[in-house]
Amino acid sequence: MIKRVALIGLGTMGPGIAARLSRGGLDVAAYDVSQAAIDRARSMLEIAGGALDRLGIEAPTGGAGTVSFVASIAEAVEGADLVIENVPENIDIKAETYRAVDALIGPSVIVASDTSGIPITKLQAHISHPERFVGMHWSNPPHIIPMIEVIGGEKTAPETVATIRDLIRSLGLLPVVVKKDVPGFVENRVLYALLREAVDLVERGVIEPEDLDTCVSWGIGYKIAVVGPMALLDMAGLDIYKSVSSFLNADLADRKDISPLVLDRTGDGKLGLKSGEGMFAYTLEQITALQGERARKLVAIRRILENRE
Repeated sequence: MIKRVALIGLGTMGPGIAARLSRGGLDVAAYDVSQAAIDRARSMLEIAGGALDRLGIEAPTGGAGTVSFVASIAEAVEGADLVIENVPENIDIKAETYRAVDALIGPSVIVASDTSGIPITKLQAHISHPERFVGMHWSNPPHIIPMIEVIGGEKTAPETVATIRDLIRSLGLLPVVVKKDVPGFVENRVLYALLREAVDLVERGVIEPEDLDTCVSWGIGYKIAVVGPMALLDMAGLDIYKSVSSFLNADLADRKDISPLVLDRTGDGKLGLKSGEGMFAYTLEQITALQGERARKLVAIRRILENRE
């Protein structure tokens, strides 16, 4: 039974993951090499907790768990039943983390990666018990989005996948078991296909960025929040899809490189909210307001989808 979790690496997702796990009754020991990341995570815990309150997510009968911020990986993994790695999306950094963790845990401890898309088979090659290694991909913001992908690598034991799947269910969340260890898994493959087409349309001058967002949010997104893609095929009719795709598929963006629109902006340090400018420009006040507004809307939408208006 999993009761104590070590969370290695805080970053953007860490505070929300820690808040959701502790609300589910688990004790979380969190560590990051950056003191700034730890300080930010401390301040974000209360915000994440407020969102969980608005969602009506209560602690189990035994009470909520705890979140403690520790000074070393060794302290984080001491007594842990599960280690969740949440360090940057760089295989060398992740491998270094696994080597450090590997020397400190027993063979029964599960190690899960929150990687957004690096194949689990590649990552588990850097740990001595790959059968206990699994992908556990949360979606941002992790304390609000209930879906979590579970991915086994070539050497992951079926029991490990089942344990993480059951843990997610016990928290009242939605596990999705990905049957093949493909890059990007499922959520990001679908998302990046959409983003590739969206960036291409803006880059070719077909539409302005603001209008593209309106089109997707109030067209595709509004529908897909209620009717998933496979169900949408049935709703529209497979005959319609067959007819339209017979000419449209050949015209969709299929580039294998990175769009110059993105390369130019990242080259100029325009990274998005984190730098104050990306596809759009933001003031510090706008960034704070956007984060709060988006969290409130996501909470409201989830309550509606769960029939808890």
